[in-house]
Amino acid sequence: MKICSLLPSATEVLFDLGLGDQIIGVSDLCDYPAEAQAKTVVCRSKVDPSVLSSDEVEELMQRLLASGESPYMLDQEWLWQQSPDVILTQDLCYVCEVDAAAVGSAVQDMPHQPNVVVLQPKTLAQIFDSIIQVGEACGAVDQAKTLVSCLERRVKAVQETLASVIDRPRVFSLEGINPIVVGGHWIPDLIRVAGGDQELYPPGCPAARVAWNEIRDYAPEKLFLDLCSSDLARGRREVPWLAAQDGWSTLPAVRSGEVYLIDHVYFSRPGPRVVQGLEILAQLTHPELFEGMVPADTVAKLDPQEAAGCPAEEIARCFRPYPAAGD
Repeated sequence: MKICSLLPSATEVLFDLGLGDQIIGVSDLCDYPAEAQAKTVVCRSKVDPSVLSSDEVEELMQRLLASGESPYMLDQEWLWQQSPDVILTQDLCYVCEVDAAAVGSAVQDMPHQPNVVVLQPKTLAQIFDSIIQVGEACGAVDQAKTLVSCLERRVKAVQETLASVIDRPRVFSLEGINPIVVGGHWIPDLIRVAGGDQELYPPGCPAARVAWNEIRDYAPEKLFLDLCSSDLARGRREVPWLAAQDGWSTLPAVRSGEVYLIDHVYFSRPGPRVVQGLEILAQLTHPELFEGMVPADTVAKLDPQEAAGCPAEEIARCFRPYPAAGD
């Protein structure tokens, strides 16, 4: 079978199912596992957040959409030449990856019609369903069921550890800064299962732009900054804008140092590593109950002493690797 995966999450699923050798094409965002980077890139984004700030990304996206231009370049000629049997795409976020409409338009006149599988999970349970969906489309149902069972056991282990916990801190998770975007879809699920209280946005809801005063008024005790398409380096570049907002220094999370920058790959990609994201959140939310869940170079934590009185434009230097060396 010849499989073209235009989703980083689907690519991760395929490799976990042992189907990596059947992948003939990927998107430029498919960078995990490392073997995926050797695959032919057939879809590229015209917006590169690694070199643009959030407001620059926003401006460019709006300009492209206003002109009717797709934010992605899909190699239609390659699709026709290679004629994949299965193409994995999405219909959840036009910003994150090429969507099903663009793929459908590119393949509609192909002599051999591929099976275009559209993945659009919005909750943790639906992420597991989408893994089964990939297995069904690619002839690996048993492997998919085994993978899902393993992931469900890890989720259950977190739930059982937190079963008797009464104190659930108020949590806010942001996937965008300037504009501020609250994490939606499966993120509220992860927060809830990880033992946090985030009552404003239910599981499955779309990501939403919010005003700063909503965060200020909610007074989160834990603030997670898992910015979409952002590693820790980009998160450090973005956080000064947030620190410049009125009331930043009085947030309970800021005063206690419970502000965390987190690598996005465990949250913005609805695949197997979302469960690792859950485990990361569980340790950050309840460090008295969990340890060893946070991979190195994945999380940075605000130092409240350093942050006190620190100018907003220098706030990035107040974040320290978490867990600290020796912990």
